[in-house]
Amino acid sequence: MKLQLPTPRESAICAAVLLIWLAVTALFIGFRPEHVLLAALIFALFFACGPTRRLVVALLPFIVFGISYDWMNICPNYQVNPVDTEGLYNAEKSLFGISVAEGMRLTPNEFFALHRSTIMDFAAGIFYLCWVPLPIAFGLWLYFTGRRIPYLHFALVFLLVNLLGFAFYYIHPAAPPWYVAIHGMEAVPGTRGEVAGLGAFDAMTGLGIFDALYARNSNVFAALPSLHSAYTLVALIYALRSRSGAIWTAVLAIVTAGIWLTAVYTSHHYIIDVLAGISCALLGFAIFEYVLMKIPAFARFIGRYAAYISENI
Repeated sequence: MKLQLPTPRESAICAAVLLIWLAVTALFIGFRPEHVLLAALIFALFFACGPTRRLVVALLPFIVFGISYDWMNICPNYQVNPVDTEGLYNAEKSLFGISVAEGMRLTPNEFFALHRSTIMDFAAGIFYLCWVPLPIAFGLWLYFTGRRIPYLHFALVFLLVNLLGFAFYYIHPAAPPWYVAIHGMEAVPGTRGEVAGLGAFDAMTGLGIFDALYARNSNVFAALPSLHSAYTLVALIYALRSRSGAIWTAVLAIVTAGIWLTAVYTSHHYIIDVLAGISCALLGFAIFEYVLMKIPAFARFIGRYAAYISENI
């Protein structure tokens, strides 16, 4: 039986990383209860025993994703580049607009806002609740069923897709459809997040889930690309590559298509945003599998990473 305690080097790295994360967060963002809870959970799992320590290391791509998303609050993208409101709206109307009367053309979001469906309102809420939990559940299934290498590739591509999307948020800040519908074409920094069409699900269920989620969104100008549209697509790609079975493939395919439709139906994204999110997912996958994995040093690193999280499998 191998010693379950981490090595001094592992202990020092874990402590240093946690302290740096907490210090930067406290200094530039401010603590929230979940910061303390997550730090305590990571610390406890890392030092508890070998299996839980390997789980923490395996989950690092998802942890880095969460921290990166949070740290975008340090410097909002609208402080870096001008926000696109009118240009994106006009492009959507030009490419995908729906003619409803002589000389009148609506974006698909505007059309759906006038044609609501109770069934779609409920389904939209269910689909959008899956956007992060379902890919993480799929990743954990890969991990705990011993498919450590497919898991690691999936988790790292998930992170890479996020980083690509976050980078584009700063290159081209963009307002979502609901913002234009409510506030017009002028971008106002610090505008509160809005549930938009997802409010129907909250009203129907009385749960207030989306109101709580979007009320905490401090930057609404991150609509292009739609990462909602990318996450389950990445999971679907790796479900197919790892031959994870018909159930996972079917569930991920249905939810992915449902999220794409929901993003437009609820006015959270334009079709352009959705297509950009799909492209981001495919680009991240291609970069990782066909560029990075062809670099010997990177491939060796991935091999060591996979070996570490696979010990005593």
